[in-house]
Amino acid sequence: MGLIGKLICQTSIKTDGDVFHEICSSRLHHVHTMSPENIHSCDLHEGEFGKVGSIFYLNYNIDGKQMVAKERVEAIDEEQKQVTYKVIEGELLKSFKIFVVTVHVDTSGVDNLVTWSFDYEKVDESIKDPTEYLDFVLRINKDIETHHLPK
Repeated sequence: MGLIGKLICQTSIKTDGDVFHEICSSRLHHVHTMSPENIHSCDLHEGEFGKVGSIFYLNYNIDGKQMVAKERVEAIDEEQKQVTYKVIEGELLKSFKIFVVTVHVDTSGVDNLVTWSFDYEKVDESIKDPTEYLDFVLRINKDIETHHLPK
């Protein structure tokens, strides 16, 4: 069993892929209104939403447990519709030395595809892979999609 891992999930969305990317890159502070059972708040700590280097606090719910993460925006690629965040503080770092989240929106096909990937390094081999985060982001995808579908 290795300490370094990567988890990936991909799903199609019915909503506009450009809007989904915009939410992930510069409107994270709106996600709690779209997915209140999963995200409780996203508060800017340093910088500006939508800018590389910005730091924010994310209060969220994983499997019924309230969690907090301080994250930094590592990269935003507008052309590729990709955003990368790195967890720099929080409960997650008790189990993982490194935890990086990347979300990519592909609008080139018939369907808009959202790919989430988690790159991580466990503190030791007894830590399980963070598969609950795949379910977490899929629930958020669904909530964002529902929020933006015509009523």
